[in-house]
Amino acid sequence: MRLRRRDRSPAGAPADDRDDADGAGGGLPARLRGAYVQAHGRAAPLYGAAAAVAMTVPLLFGAVTGHGVQGSMVALGAYLVALRAPEGPYGARARNLAIGVLVVAIGSAVGGLLAERAWLPVAVVPPLIALGAAVPRIGPTAGLAVLLSAVRPPSDVLVTGLLELLGGMLVAGLLLAPWPARRLRPLRGALSEAADAVAEALDAVAQDVEGGDGGPLDAVHVTNPDLRAITRIPDWEAKRRAASEALTAARATYALYRSGRGRRDPTRAERLIEALARVLHETVTLQAVLEAAKNYPPDREWREETQTAIWALAARLRLISGSIASGGQMPLGREESAAVRRMGRAAEHIRRAGLAGDEDLVAVALIGQVRRSIDRIAGEVAHTRRLTAGGLRIGLAPPRLPETLDPRPALERVRGAVRARTPRFRQVSRVFVVALVSMALAAALDLRYGHWMTITAMLSLRATYGETVERLVQRFGGTAAGSVIAAVILTLAPGQRTIALIVFCFAVAGFSMRSVNQTYWFLFGTPLAMMLLDFSTPSDWVIAGQRIVLTLAGTVLAYLAVRLLWPAGHAERLPVLLGRLLDRHAELVRATADVLAGERVRLPHDTIVAAERSAEAVAEARTRLGQERVPDAALIAELGSAVDAAHRTRDHLITIAKLSREQSVDTGPIPEILDRLADRFEEAAELLEDEERDPAAEALPEELREELDDLDSHLSTLTRRRRAEIKSGIGRDEFTPLRHALLQVSGTRHTVHLLSEDTETVIESSLKAAESRRA
Repeated sequence: MRLRRRDRSPAGAPADDRDDADGAGGGLPARLRGAYVQAHGRAAPLYGAAAAVAMTVPLLFGAVTGHGVQGSMVALGAYLVALRAPEGPYGARARNLAIGVLVVAIGSAVGGLLAERAWLPVAVVPPLIALGAAVPRIGPTAGLAVLLSAVRPPSDVLVTGLLELLGGMLVAGLLLAPWPARRLRPLRGALSEAADAVAEALDAVAQDVEGGDGGPLDAVHVTNPDLRAITRIPDWEAKRRAASEALTAARATYALYRSGRGRRDPTRAERLIEALARVLHETVTLQAVLEAAKNYPPDREWREETQTAIWALAARLRLISGSIASGGQMPLGREESAAVRRMGRAAEHIRRAGLAGDEDLVAVALIGQVRRSIDRIAGEVAHTRRLTAGGLRIGLAPPRLPETLDPRPALERVRGAVRARTPRFRQVSRVFVVALVSMALAAALDLRYGHWMTITAMLSLRATYGETVERLVQRFGGTAAGSVIAAVILTLAPGQRTIALIVFCFAVAGFSMRSVNQTYWFLFGTPLAMMLLDFSTPSDWVIAGQRIVLTLAGTVLAYLAVRLLWPAGHAERLPVLLGRLLDRHAELVRATADVLAGERVRLPHDTIVAAERSAEAVAEARTRLGQERVPDAALIAELGSAVDAAHRTRDHLITIAKLSREQSVDTGPIPEILDRLADRFEEAAELLEDEERDPAAEALPEELREELDDLDSHLSTLTRRRRAEIKSGIGRDEFTPLRHALLQVSGTRHTVHLLSEDTETVIESSLKAAESRRA
């Protein structure tokens, strides 16, 4: 029984995942429940403990020495720096925390100058908040530091800045303390995840060789992700994409370790990433050849040995992943695989049957391509194993200095964003307007705790309606509960030492659970911030009620901003993103044609990455559009179809280039077909700009249909010539140009037809998406 291709949604996701992916489904109760129960990541207890110690020690020291106000300032500096939650290698974390420490010190000093001034903060703070929204390295830290310092009683500005600087340095030191012992842990984790993802892609290919019909299980709605993982047949496209993303993440993580090292000095980690990338590309080729082999299967058994060999290679990659993650503590297993040897014997048996006239030569050629792909993957896995066995080491080097300090390129990017009114520029503008209105209201109404309204509005406003509503629900619910808890604690707590210990408990809980769900952070973080600000000031239920009301007011302001102010701009950017998608894939098609013509040795990595990123940009726009208040289901479906077809198109081109790399042979009309497809991409990109399109220009050209038919005829001609060559007395094991041409064209023909189909899907869906946006 053969495995049938699963029905997919237009967006390419299984039915169980579509509602979650789009983020638009469900009524208000569903949105509320989803906001409170979702889990985005894992708890981080060490992060919570470090932040808690950095805040509690100054509070206890201040309470014991009678300097509670100064102790709370140090703790507040630690709190603001800890909010940045840096990730990645420790060098990147150090840079992030250093920026945070400086921003907090300067911001607190500026805020001290604004203390007890009603309207001056209204002119100073909103631009800083907008700057933080525009520059991720600054983030909300600057606005929070100025705002929280401005609402405190006046004090020595220099002392305030130094105290908060001390708190920031304390938490930064604690968070970076494991650096010497765990410097390579983030890189090991990224490489291990990449190896696991490539292994899962191999598993998906193996499952597709021979398996049962997944239709009955697909019809069952499964909400448990663990149960879904074992009851669903692995989706090759999803696994291949996940592997590609994992490799991209590994490259990004490795780049943070480069420091001043030149590109001409590749490290073992770099070679390991490239080896895993070659395994993935060979896996793409193997999957395409297997699809062709299932259309021209030999009479003799080959599926079981092929499937076992692929699973064995995936298992070896998992051993490599475990060894990388454990620092070489886990075994790597043997270098050679008996399953791969058995598959080779099965392929040789089929080849000899073909030479004897008992098997179709096209089927024999395809099984030969399957064998060579598996052998190449086995070779790359063995190479990866040897690299891992040698250990992962990266030496220390001086920090990399900026290439230029010229601000003109950055200013040009800012001017371009303003002229194009990009989504980032619109979001920054919304944040500025909301911060300005909230602070003006607080100043005009003389609200003592008006900063809670500003904080709620500035931190809750997101780029889309769905994200903003989710954050508002989480913040208001968590803040309301947290304010009540803080009122009880500040009213009933017998003294500052007790409050300091309670701060420790809340800091551990809040910072540890912050990565899981923002609701937990607001629940524990709200009383934490209130206790830090009012460490030396009594509190009561009236103050707690005021904070709840002001948080609700900030929630309303953020909701009105996302509803009434200008649209996010993702729909307006679609023609640009779709045009870039088509142009980048046209470049990749032409590069593949150059490989077939012998002008290139392999596909340029930068061209592949550019095509992939163009598809990811459209996918990101689709996700954002799915989070609007009233999503356009038809537009989202067309974008999903275009993205999925673009990913498959890239896979087909990688396969064609891989199958054509060994020797220059007569490939028939394949180069002409590729040039024709590249023309189709470029013409479609031009059609996106036309308000009125000619339907005839969108149709598949007759010349392309004829060339695809010529390819089928060319394969038939090669088969007849090969049989005649064998009958003429040419040795059956001798590698002749004709035999090699048959091997190459038989493996490529199926992929070329799929490439043509997916190219038309990309073009058709892109044009429909652009048309839907204009409607």
